[in-house]
Amino acid sequence: MTRFIYDQFNKDYLETLLTPYGEVQVAKQLSDEIREIDLYFNPTVATLPTELGILAKLAATKSLFEPYRNPVTPREIGDCLLKLLAVRAQLYREGNRNKQTILDSDLPRLWIITPTASKAILSQCGGEIQSDWGEGIYFLANLLRAAIIVIHQLPSTSETLWLRLLGRGKVQQRAIEELINLSPDNPLKSVILEILYTLQKNLEVNQPSTNTEESELIMRLAPLYQEDRARAKTEEALSLIQRLLTKKLGNINPDLITTISQLNLESLETLAEDLMDFTSQADLENWLRNKII
Repeated sequence: MTRFIYDQFNKDYLETLLTPYGEVQVAKQLSDEIREIDLYFNPTVATLPTELGILAKLAATKSLFEPYRNPVTPREIGDCLLKLLAVRAQLYREGNRNKQTILDSDLPRLWIITPTASKAILSQCGGEIQSDWGEGIYFLANLLRAAIIVIHQLPSTSETLWLRLLGRGKVQQRAIEELINLSPDNPLKSVILEILYTLQKNLEVNQPSTNTEESELIMRLAPLYQEDRARAKTEEALSLIQRLLTKKLGNINPDLITTISQLNLESLETLAEDLMDFTSQADLENWLRNKII
């Protein structure tokens, strides 16, 4: 059961990261037989933002993304290659109908994402590392335009963060810590945390069959979720109080706003009730002075 939870997490996660920059199709159907691509991406912008790290490089062209929670098997690699060839066949047929030439650059790439992969499997696939891509990415024969990304072999850098979050165990936990430590202004931080919280909730529902690794993930995300929710409530309360004070007392002294922003949620809720009796900023100053004391 948890396999399907992680399958959905992987798709939601990649869809969220890539949707602003191109056309994303989750569970894309192939017409040759009942077969689905986990995620098909067609960029609609010239370049993807550097904040995506190496993921921006992966998604620079049409791509099939096939992420796996468990180590990928030879059969699964074969299935992925069949999907790639089926997509190519569709493109060639469309090109023939429209009397258009399909160039190699028009063909999509296949990225198989796996937490680990044995040397034997990588050798059987002819996987080789290319110097301009770095460790952990094994390219198959050039004709295939395919590669296997071994998450646990990726260097722990900001460039690989968004891929390492799809890893397992300590690799994923370290990536989560790096995500937490990102600046609050990072546009991806909050949306990815929300996806992780959804994963946490789904795993909790499935708790009876959850293993030790998943239990540790739940335990790490649970307090983080509570902290994030408390922070969001505090920000909402602060925003509301500022609007109410401005409406009742006019423009508020910036120093007073700074003091108010340092109050905890309980104090903010109390202020929201008491400010209805204020008639001047002096009342607010006295209230804050008494609260701080």
